[in-house]
Formats: sequence, structure tokens, C-alpha cells
Amino acid sequence: MTLVASAMLAAALAGCHGGDDHGGSTGAANNSLPGFISGSVKTQTYDGNTDDLLTAGLGKTGLASATPPGIANAAAPTAAELRRLAIYSNYRALVDMSANGGYGRFWGPNVDLNGNDTLGEGKIAGKEYLAYADDGSGAQNVSLLVQIPASFNPDQPCIVTATSSGSRGVYGAISAAGEWGLKRGCAVAYTDKGSGNGAHELSTNRVTLIDGTLANADIAGKAAIFRANVSATALAQYNAAFPNRYAFKHAHSQQNPEKDWGKNTLQAIQFAYWALNDSFGTLNGTTRTVRYTKGSVTTIAASVSNGGGAALAAAEEDTDGWISAVVAGEPQINLNLPAQVAVNQGGAPVGSFGRPLADYMTLANLLQPCAALAPAAAGAPYLTALPVATTTAIRTQRCAALAANGLISGGDPVSQANDALARLHQAGYEADSDTLHAPMWDSQAVPAVAVTYANAYMKASVVDNLCDFSFGTTNAATGAAGVTPAVSPMLTVFGNGNGVPPTNGINLVYNAGTSGAADHRLATPDAAYAGAACLRSLWTNANPTMVASVNAIRVNANLRGKPAIIVQGRADALVPINHASRPYLGANKVAEGGKSQLSFYEIANGQHFDAFLSVAGFDTRFVPVHYYVLQSLNLMWSHLKSGTPLPPSQVVRTVARGGTPGAAPALTTANLPAIAASPGANAISVNGGVVNVPN
Repeated sequence: MTLVASAMLAAALAGCHGGDDHGGSTGAANNSLPGFISGSVKTQTYDGNTDDLLTAGLGKTGLASATPPGIANAAAPTAAELRRLAIYSNYRALVDMSANGGYGRFWGPNVDLNGNDTLGEGKIAGKEYLAYADDGSGAQNVSLLVQIPASFNPDQPCIVTATSSGSRGVYGAISAAGEWGLKRGCAVAYTDKGSGNGAHELSTNRVTLIDGTLANADIAGKAAIFRANVSATALAQYNAAFPNRYAFKHAHSQQNPEKDWGKNTLQAIQFAYWALNDSFGTLNGTTRTVRYTKGSVTTIAASVSNGGGAALAAAEEDTDGWISAVVAGEPQINLNLPAQVAVNQGGAPVGSFGRPLADYMTLANLLQPCAALAPAAAGAPYLTALPVATTTAIRTQRCAALAANGLISGGDPVSQANDALARLHQAGYEADSDTLHAPMWDSQAVPAVAVTYANAYMKASVVDNLCDFSFGTTNAATGAAGVTPAVSPMLTVFGNGNGVPPTNGINLVYNAGTSGAADHRLATPDAAYAGAACLRSLWTNANPTMVASVNAIRVNANLRGKPAIIVQGRADALVPINHASRPYLGANKVAEGGKSQLSFYEIANGQHFDAFLSVAGFDTRFVPVHYYVLQSLNLMWSHLKSGTPLPPSQVVRTVARGGTPGAAPALTTANLPAIAASPGANAISVNGGVVNVPN
């Protein structure tokens, strides 16, 4: 048996991955497991020294190290090692870790809730509960995790959600919301929302289990985070034609998991209630009674990006009072847009607003490589391992392909690039984002999202090779796909992966390349233009499956009177602010009218990926949005506990650090003005659904 000893696999399939085990139902006990919990619950206690909830024993110093935590036997990582690696990689993925940035000074395990360096290495003792939520089919297997810090005060209970950002695993929002919640002494309710880091290595038929260890898919069965729904015959045929390929849960579960992200967040909260009762309920023989009933625990739904969108969706779906308030950073959210909603900036209508991700992401995936050549994008940060000459050639050829197909105009690369950029502006991308189109595409953030979400919305199987794209290992020099890696990326995909290839050595492959399947950037001279155009056509041609899936994820912006804060950077080039926070604010005012308690803070010089602030050119131009998410969590806590009014919607006028790219001066509070109680001319107003944002 490969990688996993028989005894370990047997334990995994039984749900006993170490620590204490709570199987099935508690029977006559008042504190019964929620019905959506599948199998048993694993619990583990951490001493806050050798291991802990926030840093996996690494502390502030270990998280700051550029060297990842080691694995004793590279061929068989343990569950504990994979957990440590997952916490390390996910923590670092969402915040700026650079010396002159905010880590260790404005945030980090050592920084207390008042922003002071008082917590040393910042390790936090406590207990974890881990289980699947499922409908019995094993096709959902949403990972739920509850962390209860030793500092939890059972007489003043609180819960903070940390739904994973992106398509990350269950620890995917540990630095975004988990850290704040743990420091506050709250239980933290995590979920991977049914999209995170479940991988299936098709050539070996190995899958990841809930703790990240591997097993044969046929033996794992319903214990797998995800296994491709492909017959043995079809799998063999696919492997023969497309060797060394991978299926990923978000792309290939055929569940359209995004429609359930709000429900999954509510499930995480309900699981947290059960865990708190399991820990603090009165012991009645061998069982516990219910101490905390629905609505009795102060609960903030919080996270960023997809997790922020999930927090908003959960609040909209919450008709039973589980959620007290919401704090959402840069939320990826898709709206049923009321006709009354409009967005103005500086008194003029923006180019476009309220489009769903399926629309704006497939458009950006087409246009960004060309728009990057526009003079307005000169000096953009560079985020690719490809040689500059190769990247320039790709951009020039993509411009030519777009022009030849009538999607842009112009007779030379510069005029074509200017037109591509103008079309992005017309599609709702801010001019503040002009220098971000190159790195968003070069880093493959936009292509990866375009391919993954198209597969998810089309409910495509991995063997469909939707628009000729797949996920596989490639030759580093030539980009050729199908190579057998020296070390399988599956071994550490739970620890290092982000759920959306390219990740951990698994790349985005275009199967119809000029010389065969290859890295999509190198597969054809125009960087797989035909594949990108195919993805776009699924939306523009109103493919029925695509349209139905997108309609299933749309929300109505009715937060049911809950106090809420949304924070987003104006320069966001992944989730444009005109398609997310701004129209959501307008739609919320239409839905709730005078009952609305939503404040929106738009951060000047803020973009989507704070982790990029350590990159030359990002450091000089942009400030951390995370700083304002933390400030918003503190504001919301004061509002809930002391009745302090939430500051009204506003633009926060930050100051970029400037200086030399790669050596920007240290971040200070001079760069980061506070959210104002009285914003004056910086106020964002809403009148009848029309959002007015000052320039």
C-alpha cells in the first residue's frame, strides 16, 4: 500500500486520526451532533508550546522564516507535519510578511489586539475539533474545524468564522480572521466550504484524506476529501491520453460548491456550538448537556475574498439568529442586481458594475496579457518566472490574436494594448488597477480562476478537458506536459496547495498546444488564446449550464438588519470593486432600506493580495488591506459589546510608501490613517440604490 500504512488507513477510514474520538450521535444526551456531520469527530489538544492553534508550534519567528517547516520522511508526511505546513503556508499567503511591512508590528502572533508587541512568540494553547459535513453521499465532504483557545471565557462566549479564502483548505483564513478571533478568546469556526485542496492524482489513483494524508481512492471511498467521479475504464483511457494529470475539488466536484458557501459557514457555526457545549456543558454521566443555545453566543462572520463572500451569504441565509454581525474583506460576491442600483465615482457613472465573476474573469483572462503592454501599465510589478523576452512575445501575440478576431482594434501592439486597457475600464476595472493587469495574469491568478470557475459552473468532469485545459505536471524549461515528477506534488498538496492550480508543482495545461499539451502560457505563441476565448464564450453565448450555476450563486444583499462592515481596496484587479463591494452596498440599501446597518470602507492604494506587498513595485504602490480588516473587527467588537456606532461608509485616503521598488521605506501609521468616525468629504453615500463614491 503506497504511502499510508494499513493501520493508518484503517484508522482514517474510521474517522480516528489521532486524539480523542466522538463517534456518531450522543444518543440521549442533550448535546447532539448536528445531523449534517458525517462520521465521527476528531479532537486534539495543543499545549501552546510544542504545538498550538495559531502557529502549529512555529511561533512568530517560525512563521516569519522563509524556510518551511521540515518533514522527517519526505515520502510519508504525517498528519501533524502536514497540518504544520498548512498553517505556515496559509498564514503567509494572506498577509505581508516582509521586514518593512506590517508583520510583527501591526499584525502577527506577537501583536496584541491593541496593536502592541506584547505576546512574544504568540503561541495559543487550546483544542481543535475536525469533521466532515456531508449529505451521506461523500461527494460534498465539507471540512469543518473548530478551534477553542484555552483563554475562552465560558461566561462571555464568542465565535468568529474563518471560512477559507480562495479555494484553500480548512486553515485557509487563519491569518485573515482566525488570528484575531483566537486573540480575542473566541472559538474560531473554519470551513473549506467544499472547495478546498481536495486533490486526486489520477495516474496513481491517490486522494487526500481529511488530515492531508493520502490513500488509494477506491479504498478511501467516502473518507476522501474529494475523488473524481470517473469510472475505472474512463480513468484508464484518460490517463493513457493525458498522463500525470490531477483533478481538483473546486473545479471537478460537479457540485457547483459556491452555491453552498453561505450554508457551509452556517454549518461551521453550528458545529462550533456543539463543540462549545462538548467542552463546557454540564457533565451528565458520560454526556454533556447543552449550555449554549442558538443565538446565545456573540458570533461574527468574518473572512476575506471568497471567505468574505461566504460570510455575507451566510448572513443573508441566516433566519435563525446564529450570526450577530459580519466583517467581510474584499468579498467575491455575485448579485441579483436591483434595477435601482447604480455606481458613480466623482459624480460620473463607472464603466460597468455588478457583473458576476464568470463574466469579468473570463474577459480579464482574454485582455490582460495585451493590456499589460499599454504605456499606462509601464513599470508594472513583475510576477512570473518566465524570461522578460518570452513574456513580451506572449503579450504581443495575444494582442494580435485579439485584433484578428475583432475583439480589440489597432494596427500595432501599443495601440492594440491601449484599446484592450480601455475595454477593461469600460468593463468596470478601475484605472487604479492599470499596473496590476500584468502581474494578475503573469502570476496566473486570473487564468487559474477563469479555468477553475468555468469548470465548476459547467459542472465539468476532469475527463471533459473543458476548453482543452487540464491540470498537470510540466517540464520547467519547455512547459511540455505529462512529465513524471521526481517527487509527487500530492505528498504535500494539503500543506502547500491552494486548491487552484498552478499550485505546488501542478500547473495549468493547455492540451491543444502547437507541439502538444504544455503550460498554457507556452503552449501556443499567443498563450492559448483559443482556450481563453472558449472560456469566454461559455458566458457570452449563455451556455445554459453556466447560466444556471451562476444564477444559483447570486445573492440579494439582504443582511436582515445585522450590523456589517465590508472592506475592499479600490485597486483590486482580481475582484473589481465595481462588481463587488460598491454594488453590494447599493443593493443592500434597496433590500433593507432604513434597517440597513452596513458600512463600506474603500481603501485607496489597496489591492487584493497583501502577500504581494513584499514584491518590488507592490511595496512602493500599495498598502495592506488586512490592516483595515483588523481595524474593522475591532470596531465591530466595540459596537457589539459597548454600542459604539460604526463609522459610516467612506474612502480611506492611505498614503503609498513610495521609495525604491524592492526597498520601500518601513510602513508606518502615516501611511495608514484610521477609519474616521466623521469622514466628511470622504463619505460614500447611497441614495435610492445609487452609490456615490468620491474620487
